[in-house]
Formats: sequence, C-alpha cells, structure tokens
Amino acid sequence: MYPDCVNVSSAGASIDLAKLLAAVEQAPPVAAAEVVGEILADAIGASEVGFLIADYSGQALVRLSHVKRAGPDLPDGERREQVPIAGTPAGEALTSQQVVTVSRAGSCLMYAPVTSRGEAIGVLELTLRQEAPTESVRASVAVVAHALAYVVIANRRFTDLFEWGQRSLPPSLEGEIQHRLLPGSYTCEGGQFTLAGWLEPAGDMGGDTFDFSLERDTLHVSMTDAMGHTLEAALLATVLIAALRNARRRGMSLGQQAQFAQAALAGYATDGAFVTGQLARVDLGSGLAQLINAGHPAPFLVRGGIPTRVALDAEPPFGLADQEPHHVQQLQLEPNDRLVFLTDGLLERQAASIDLASLFLGTLRLHPREAAQQVVQAVAEACRGELADDATILILDWYGGPSTRDSNAGADIWKWSVPRS
Repeated sequence: MYPDCVNVSSAGASIDLAKLLAAVEQAPPVAAAEVVGEILADAIGASEVGFLIADYSGQALVRLSHVKRAGPDLPDGERREQVPIAGTPAGEALTSQQVVTVSRAGSCLMYAPVTSRGEAIGVLELTLRQEAPTESVRASVAVVAHALAYVVIANRRFTDLFEWGQRSLPPSLEGEIQHRLLPGSYTCEGGQFTLAGWLEPAGDMGGDTFDFSLERDTLHVSMTDAMGHTLEAALLATVLIAALRNARRRGMSLGQQAQFAQAALAGYATDGAFVTGQLARVDLGSGLAQLINAGHPAPFLVRGGIPTRVALDAEPPFGLADQEPHHVQQLQLEPNDRLVFLTDGLLERQAASIDLASLFLGTLRLHPREAAQQVVQAVAEACRGELADDATILILDWYGGPSTRDSNAGADIWKWSVPRS
C-alpha cells in the first residue's frame, strides 16, 4: 500500500494523494492528466511535466498537448507528437517498467511508467532543476505515475481524447466495431497469473477478437475468428462475443456458455457463416483449465522450456446449423507454464515461414505483454507489413500459489535504473 501523503523533503513540499484526486475530480476529463502534472510540478519543483500515452501500434508513445488554435487537420485544438519506443528513454521506461533518468548540465529528465495491473498505459515525463534527483523525489514520481494510471483509466470513459491519441491511423467502420469487442485492457495481472493479448488487424479486417474476465476464483478467456472479412465478419463477431459475455455474466458453466453462444449465432448467421473459437475457464485455486475448441488452431503450451501444441479435439465452429453441443476438455496447468492462444493469421501464407515454437522460446523471459507484441511484429515483418488476415495472440503465464502474489510489472518505487550521463 502507498502512503496517503508522500513527503518530498528536498523540495520542501508534499503530495497529498487525497487532494490530488479531489483536484482531478474537479477538472474536466480531458484535463485530468494535466492536473496531475501541475500538482507534481508544484510539489517537487519540476519545470515541465507531461504524459505520453502508448499508441495502438505498439511502436510509439504519443505526447498529447493542447493548443489554442486547431490546425486544418487537428480536432479541437489537440495536438499529438509521436515518440518511438525503441531507442528512447521514454520507451525504455515503458518496456522495463522502471523509472529512467537522464542527467543534463544543471537538470535531469525523468521517465516513470504509468501502469495498472500490468497494463502499460504510458509514461510520465518531467524535467527537474537538479542533475541527480533524491530518492524521495524518485519515490514521489513513481507513486504519482502509478496514481496517474488510475486517473487515465477513470477519465477515458468520458472523453475520446485518449482514444484519439492512441490511434496511429483512423480505423475503418469494421475496425471500430472490432476494437469495441476487445477488453478494456489487453493485459491483466491477477496474482496466480499474468495474461496479455495483442491484435494486429489486416488491411481487410478479418474478424479476430479476444476477451477475458476475472472472477474471485475463476479466469475466463476466449479467442475467436469470424469467417470472412470487413463488415460481415465484424457483425458475426459482435453476435458471438455479446452472447458469450451475456452467458458468462449469467453465471453459466463453460459448456452452457458455448451452447448459448452457438444458439445465438446459428439464429443470426446465414449461408453457412461461422466463427471459430476457443473458450477457457481456469480455476485459480487448482490451475485446472477447462477448454472448448470450436474449429480453432490448437494453442501452444510451453512447459519446461519445450513448446508443444495442446492436444485438443477439434469440433465444429460456432454458428453451423444442427450442431451437437461442444464438449469440455481439460488441461492441468503447472507453475511456470506459458499457454499461448492464437488465430490462423499467425499461421497462414507468408507467416507460415516463421518457426513459432522457436519464437515462443525466444520470448519466454519477456513479460507476456512484450512477448505478445514481439511475436505479432515478427509475423507482420514476415508478411512485409501486409497481413492477409488479422494476427492475434493471447499469452497466459501461470504461476499458481496464493492470490496475493505481487505484480511483476509496474514501477517499483524502491528500484531505479542507473542514471544516464
């Protein structure tokens, strides 16, 4: 737990989190991050404070700012500036999940990861009028950066500003629908596990989705791929995902969820349209995973440094008429297992030349968030940036043990990177 008030003795000031949150509540949602920056700047004597949000490409951070006059192509006076993740201190802070400092003559730049439950939202950047910040200043910055994650999560519900900043390119109508089917966060750390997904859409959207939900003692996971492309695929995916969520929220068993979704999609789909998918339900106490495989590529299990395909019986996809109920299969997870769900966009055409097993081993030591992005980037590069189908991955690291396990991502306020000169 963080203290209610963080004292910064070198600055002769303190940051009261209760007052900080009160100031955020009084500000418009679009100004929430700016308010946090202003309070931090006043408390520790920073000359500049800014927030960089991670964009959806996975390749850049975006510095958002407000200008008095909008340019011809800029809405409502908002401006964004891209900062590459690779090779920059801001990018290092995001990927390493540690505070990074860069010393200059008479001043220093600090970059702190803005993260909640493993979701790397962005980076807090600030300029200090001192070459080497004290430990209390570093601690204050890390705490405020962590608080900023919750501020952004809460306020992005009320404005499109953050969403606009994260988009490198405007999506199509189908892409907009597909994006809304994905969970609000692509990463979740839940004590016994870490889960992270990534979706790289094809130019002609392929209808991929993934989803997850965490209950007190159960983790629900799904990955689906709708037949076809463009709007029809998006609508098929919408019906299936809505049915799965509705069934899950009714407290249905995994088999009942599949039957409910099958009936909903069969009543909508025409001309043999279907959606392949995998559903999983993991008991957090025992690590026993229940799975349903509806015509989808089998997941990979990396255990003891050896990647293998999980032997699941393949059953018909969702949506076909006169279909028998899908049966539930089981997989006992063991500590340090990595379970990788994927769609056929990682297996088809140019992507087929990639040795996925070797790629999974090469990224095994990475956080699932970083591993998922690296795998999808490798596939995109093999396809020369022109994916014929969506490339989607969902990685589950299973640790087992008690639910009180500490997060292994997010800024550790007592560990800092070596200052740069």
